[in-house]
Amino acid sequence: MKSLTLFSLILTVPISLIAAPDWLEWRGPTRDGQIHKGAKAWPDRLNKENLKKVWSKDLAQGYSSPIISGNRIFTVETKDKKDEIVRAFDRKTGEQLWETSWAGSMRVPFYAAKNGSWARCTPACDGETLFVGGMRDVLVALDVTNGRERWRVDYPTDEKTTRPQFGFVSSPMLGKEYVYAQVGGALRKIRKTDGKSAWKAMKDDRAMWGEAFSSPTRATIGGVDQILVQARMALAGVSPEDGSVLWSTPVKAFRGMNILTPTPIGDKIFTASYGGGTFWYDIATKGKAQSVKELWNDKVEGNMSSPVVIDGKVYLHGRDKRFHCIDPSAQKVLWSTEKKFGDYWSTISNGNRILALDSKGKLYLIEANPKEFKLIDELEVSARPTWAHLTICGEEVVIRDLEDISVYHWK
Repeated sequence: MKSLTLFSLILTVPISLIAAPDWLEWRGPTRDGQIHKGAKAWPDRLNKENLKKVWSKDLAQGYSSPIISGNRIFTVETKDKKDEIVRAFDRKTGEQLWETSWAGSMRVPFYAAKNGSWARCTPACDGETLFVGGMRDVLVALDVTNGRERWRVDYPTDEKTTRPQFGFVSSPMLGKEYVYAQVGGALRKIRKTDGKSAWKAMKDDRAMWGEAFSSPTRATIGGVDQILVQARMALAGVSPEDGSVLWSTPVKAFRGMNILTPTPIGDKIFTASYGGGTFWYDIATKGKAQSVKELWNDKVEGNMSSPVVIDGKVYLHGRDKRFHCIDPSAQKVLWSTEKKFGDYWSTISNGNRILALDSKGKLYLIEANPKEFKLIDELEVSARPTWAHLTICGEEVVIRDLEDISVYHWK
């Protein structure tokens, strides 16, 4: 009888929601813009017939990327230059399920003001709790079902840390019982249940240099589990257990503009900075010790766009606004587009296909080809800036522009 009841309950759940994957944090499940292996191949065209808008909602301003958990899509916004708003929408219909807010806006330095002073940090969700980074260096944990606050830590107030000039920009990363975040002048391991820090690493509480732009990722290198952290002036591997720095190296960048997420490839790491160029590092393991060595540096500079890796080749939108294919193992830039695009791309890959969202509101479907740039199709999706990272779950494509969120089905 219990089996029959369970079977009946399963039948009442829409098939689309049973099969639909989640997108729980920055750049997806593995924080590298990769769709999981075995996923259905993408369509070979972008047009209004096969990319159909299902719903759209007006938002307050922000660059924070939408994330998806179960039947909910979450957004973080800055309203009227005063308040930060977190909202949950029904994934299928777009109906707003709840909203919560707090006073939390701030002004970024004048030389960065053209990009606005609104929310940038992408939240993370473990299915029960939503972890939101507020611009004034505040980490807030919310109940996903109703938006009620479980806990908050205001680091400048509670721990007397220095408020970063650009705000809380780096996106938190999920662990099993902890969440990892570059906040409060350090990389922290933060207990999910109460917000207490288990450890702090790479501490730097300077207002200009202590904050991080880059979001951390996790990798196993030389058999060692570690968090890859790109601070303003250094790249490091940090033990997730005790916060010890396993290895570290300086990374040249203008005004510390190390922004993209570092990219592990085997036991090596690729990164690129504004003013520093492209870097390729080897992480050597001897016993329990690890060391880092720079293998190659090229003049192609990164900026804000994190790359995708396909068959060992790095596909990167650079500071020069061109798209590049780089073979770091061969220590060679294979090609660069003649055309310049927008200031920023968010990229996601599936097999040998790349879907890129340009900050000027265009989607590009690209074939990953080490011999040449192969644009398959393109489609304008917004007349407003589109700086928030793409979100893709199965046939769902979620696009956030500066003042709107839209969900499409791509078939």
